[in-house]
Amino acid sequence: MIIQNIELKRQHVPLKKPFKTALRTVEHLESIFVKVTCDNGMVGYGEAAATVAITGDSLDSIEAAIMKTIKPQLVGLDLLAYERVFQQLHASMVGNSSAKAAVDIALYDLIAQNAGLPLYQFLGGYQKQMETDYTVSVNSPEEMGEDAYQYLQQGFNVLKIKVGKDNIQNDILRIQEIRNRVGNQVKIRLDANQGWQVKEAISSIRKMEEMGLDIELIEQPVKAHDIEGLKIVTDSVDTPIMADESVFSPKQALDVVKNRAADLINIKLMKAGGIYKAQIINHFAEECGVECMVGSMIESRLAVTAAAHFAASKKNITRFDFDAPLMLKNDLVVGGVQYEGRLMTLPDAPGLGITDVHMEEGAGQK
Repeated sequence: MIIQNIELKRQHVPLKKPFKTALRTVEHLESIFVKVTCDNGMVGYGEAAATVAITGDSLDSIEAAIMKTIKPQLVGLDLLAYERVFQQLHASMVGNSSAKAAVDIALYDLIAQNAGLPLYQFLGGYQKQMETDYTVSVNSPEEMGEDAYQYLQQGFNVLKIKVGKDNIQNDILRIQEIRNRVGNQVKIRLDANQGWQVKEAISSIRKMEEMGLDIELIEQPVKAHDIEGLKIVTDSVDTPIMADESVFSPKQALDVVKNRAADLINIKLMKAGGIYKAQIINHFAEECGVECMVGSMIESRLAVTAAAHFAASKKNITRFDFDAPLMLKNDLVVGGVQYEGRLMTLPDAPGLGITDVHMEEGAGQK
């Protein structure tokens, strides 16, 4: 099962509504689809999302990393010795986690196909179905309240609320408005995307607790590099704190769990460099009694299918943030994970279960 070729397609797909966080505003999906072909005719698919504000990876840098560095080092390798292949992939260059993730996903697609198993079963097979939350972008309290109500009407019972963009008092007004609109039947998670300072995070979270806003968890309240500050927040409040941008690598995950700097970890394939490293992060967390969520960037159903296969395979992954494909105007993927409201069901077909990937008119190909 020799890796014969790696090809790329560049994608640019509009969102139904701009996606706003403390770090960025996104109006289009920008990603690169990867196709890996083996000498036995098997084809595997992967995807890399360009998320400069989080991973530092752009479309140009992802293309260059794959075509100029990763491809020359992997073509000709035997994928049956996949431990050696993944070691080579991750040793090929420093950083470039999104490029590595795209190739990693395609390789796992091929490995599971060769084994004749859906990827989630190949990785552990803990469950086949899961439920996703839905993200409310940061806007005015009134607009966020209306958005939250509409998502509730569509059947979503867990909402992830983006905050941290401006005055923290405005964030409290946003959460109050949302809680008033959806009542107590919906779980609310907050994602500050590094937007708060340590002291204001503590005082504000305590205020939310006193107000009875019933927040399930708060994700990445402080800067990614400030592990000490993250720990101070975690130790100072009752609401569970989740590390996101603070954890890209297994080493960073180990630092967080060893220091009890967070109660939970959000794993994303684009940060971890794919499934191979994501499994290590989850293992570290599980051994230390820390549950994980798996989320995504603004990605198509291709990358989210891979993340969903990984998430469904592990008992320690207890929360799922896979709403990105629902935000896109166009679906370019044939096969893969299927949505019925908040319920996601993985396919029985081997690998990712993706049979084709369409290319938007005008998208680049290499």
